[in-house]
Amino acid sequence: MTNAADAHLQHLWNLLQLEKEEDLLRFHRAVQRLSLEERKAEGYTWYPVSIVQQGYTIGDRAFVVVQCPTEHPTEHQFREGKTVAFFTRSDKAKRPEYSGVIHYVDKNRMKIILNSQDIPEWSDQGLTGVDLLFDERTYAEMEKALQKVRQAQKGRLADLRSILAGGREPAFGELPALSPIPGLNASQHKAVCECLSARDVAVIHGPPGTGKTTTVVQLVKVLCQTENTVLVCAPSNAAVDLLTERLAAQGLFVVRIGNISRMDESILSHTLEVLATGHPESKNVKKVRIQAAEYRRQARRYRRTYGAEERSERRQLLEEAAQLSAWADTIEDRIVEQILDGAQVITCTLVGAAHKVLEKRHFRTLVIDEASQALEPASWIPIIKTSRVILTGDPFQLPPTVKSDEARRKGLDVTLIERCLERMPWSPMLEVQYRMHEVIMGFSNRKFYGMRLKAHESVSARMLDIGEHFPLEFIDTAGCGFEEQLQRGSQSRFNPEEFFILREHLYQLIEAHYDKPLPSVAVISPYREQVEYIKKAVEDDALLSSLPISVNTIDGFQGQEMDVVYISLVRSNAKGEIGFLGDYRRMNVAITRARKLLVVTGDSATIGANAFYADFLTYCEQRGVYRTAWEFMSRLA
Repeated sequence: MTNAADAHLQHLWNLLQLEKEEDLLRFHRAVQRLSLEERKAEGYTWYPVSIVQQGYTIGDRAFVVVQCPTEHPTEHQFREGKTVAFFTRSDKAKRPEYSGVIHYVDKNRMKIILNSQDIPEWSDQGLTGVDLLFDERTYAEMEKALQKVRQAQKGRLADLRSILAGGREPAFGELPALSPIPGLNASQHKAVCECLSARDVAVIHGPPGTGKTTTVVQLVKVLCQTENTVLVCAPSNAAVDLLTERLAAQGLFVVRIGNISRMDESILSHTLEVLATGHPESKNVKKVRIQAAEYRRQARRYRRTYGAEERSERRQLLEEAAQLSAWADTIEDRIVEQILDGAQVITCTLVGAAHKVLEKRHFRTLVIDEASQALEPASWIPIIKTSRVILTGDPFQLPPTVKSDEARRKGLDVTLIERCLERMPWSPMLEVQYRMHEVIMGFSNRKFYGMRLKAHESVSARMLDIGEHFPLEFIDTAGCGFEEQLQRGSQSRFNPEEFFILREHLYQLIEAHYDKPLPSVAVISPYREQVEYIKKAVEDDALLSSLPISVNTIDGFQGQEMDVVYISLVRSNAKGEIGFLGDYRRMNVAITRARKLLVVTGDSATIGANAFYADFLTYCEQRGVYRTAWEFMSRLA
């Protein structure tokens, strides 16, 4: 291993420890200091719960579906994939707590896959609940991956380490003579060809609206013509689910690894669990699992004071249970191997690539989509299993979340795709965008993409059908006294008066469509407290609450688009402080969500001292319309 590679991987390891410590500290502060009633109120505990279903999954693991009372608060911290403790407060239980992973959460129901072969013996006695636990699995898998990469002495992993961490130049062959792919434009087709020519690593840079997912799907389809199975990963379940659906729609046999919640039938049918359940032998396996569990339950009847006959019977019951479980494991392993052997594409999250069913599998090509949102240590988890890496994404959109300020300052939020793009300036960028009017696109094109983006003719001049108007508007609240406010509990900011101005513009938009269908509308803001305030205001508004208006944070809205997007910047203060608006990638995400109309509200006196936002204000004056909040004040009076 080169000194450069070793130094980089050691640096990543150190930063990961900082992030883990900060994450654990926040969890302790938020959860472990609280009483049961406080944890319930904060959404970290469901108690009491009742079991409405129980059974066994692949791998001889028990599951329970629990239900809390209908009056339980809907706001909670439980999400698919999180680690929880299923517990009892009964003083008679020998083992009062079982850990598990949430399979899905649906309103007041939750399915938990337990890290146990057995249903707890106290499960039908009441006094049961679910606690959220700190999940170390993600960190453990990233640590194991970094360790394995550092220890590689030779072979393909050592080669990839030298290229991705040590600075060795990647190799490329000749561009293939690939026939035109229906539905791809010239830059998309070129990107596919360059990826096919890569021997080690390739990057597809996909700015907003340029059809990155379409390109990735066609690339994978071409790869499947010459490779047994392609591994496709992404940082989030949502991104993996989208790819699974799009790849399956191309007629490919896709197997989705991992737990998925709130998925539609098209995704459910591609999961390993459902595919295995549909196998002819699965019913017999399930019967055997149930019988083995019954034998173990009978064996537990015997306590410490029993004679030789009882001891012999207990031993026999446990032996029979073990034999049945071993038989079921063998059959299940065979079923899983048959499914995975036949898969053209396997999809999973980055951490999901560490799943035990993939432990001994190696792939010619790995595609990591949304790589610009992935921590580099997480990206190494699937890289270990492959010979060639293709990274796709846009580093000028939001980076991965890093909780530790120190780790962020030292570069943990710098992704693998960013480092590759710095070293590989010839990496293909998709240059035709199909989402937004060219004026909406223009500022980001100038600031982030070197004026290489072109709006497709189908969208370049597309506007709302409401007469003469501009596709871009800035509403300036400077001088109105609309100062931001700080929510002490969350330390997030909000600005009610700024939303009042935004709402007046929205009313005018609705009036202009009185005899036409209302376009799709989103209201987004960088601050969660502003989003919560707007949601409540919309709910309380008889007109707005009757309309399908999406309200979300900028981060939460990444990857989505609407006809009309309103952005509430919130910041308005005498010091000119803009907080994390200083991460211009967040603004790039925000202003590239709109198809036909973008309306931004903010205080030019606060944001205008910053060069980036000063340029944006100038762009609005030159290419859009610059309005003052005073135009809307008369209606508020």
